[in-house]
Amino acid sequence: MALRDFFISLSENEALSTAAQNYGFKLGAQHIVAGANLQEVIESVRTLNEQGIACTIDNLGEFVTEEATATQAKDEILALIEAIHSEQLNAHISLKPSQLGLDIDIDFCYDNLREIVEHANQYGIFVNFDMEDSPRLQMTFDMIEELQKSYNNVGTVIQAYLHRAQGDIENFKDSRLRVVKGAYKESEEIAYQDQLEIDINFLELIEYHLTHGLFTSIATHDHNIINHVKYFIEQYNIPKEKFEFQMLYGFRKDLQVELAREGYQVCVYVPYGEDWYGYFMRILAERPQNINLVTKRVFNKKTNTVLAVAAGAFVLGRLTKRK
Repeated sequence: MALRDFFISLSENEALSTAAQNYGFKLGAQHIVAGANLQEVIESVRTLNEQGIACTIDNLGEFVTEEATATQAKDEILALIEAIHSEQLNAHISLKPSQLGLDIDIDFCYDNLREIVEHANQYGIFVNFDMEDSPRLQMTFDMIEELQKSYNNVGTVIQAYLHRAQGDIENFKDSRLRVVKGAYKESEEIAYQDQLEIDINFLELIEYHLTHGLFTSIATHDHNIINHVKYFIEQYNIPKEKFEFQMLYGFRKDLQVELAREGYQVCVYVPYGEDWYGYFMRILAERPQNINLVTKRVFNKKTNTVLAVAAGAFVLGRLTKRK
């Protein structure tokens, strides 16, 4: 847990985040972020589509506190929707309500979200609401339920480390859902702290939605969980059209292609933009194995991976001070 808390604390460091935006691509962020702008991410998505892999695209950014910034993010997402449609990409949208004004005013945020969902709905494009930390959880669920009264292209994320997750997945069983383990620091009163307990709940939630739900995105890079899901769907005769394996851009590319060739639906979570730092640190916090999957590509291959990330944080801090 100490290592997890370390990465979460780094993810919340505003100075390092600012430095990452200025220097990230020079330090190798392109290995985990599909581009700095819309055109670059479209090229990355097209390449994945050619391999038989779908994409969910995230314009990186969160915890916005100014309306102008939230409006700019909304306009970027609207442009992304237009690009998905005009380029005929196999892709949909992932977004974070806090990027679109949740921490400013809930009505302002809802209006932004409704505009995005309406625009995507015109083209039959799905919009997934990424789930954030617990203070924003119920507000996000409430907005989703309100939007689902008018639109059927809205889904969300269920986080397995939360004690309430079973109730949430039952409540949204008629929705397309992504099931994840969870990557924010939460207290033991509301979240499991033991990795084994999280893993067990993760599998139970996946199995529930596979047998009771509309469509399940199984967010994992763990081949043991993937093999378990393969066995489970065979036992319960679950068609492959009802689920997908979802992985992060830059992680386990060979496995993504292998699963696609086996006939499974595979979707890659494709982030873009320069606000990548908090996203990356939470990936490392979510599961220690992720460190070995990607940091060796971002930092010195001869360096111990944990120390490499710490060193990278130090370098970013020094760069910030020079500014």
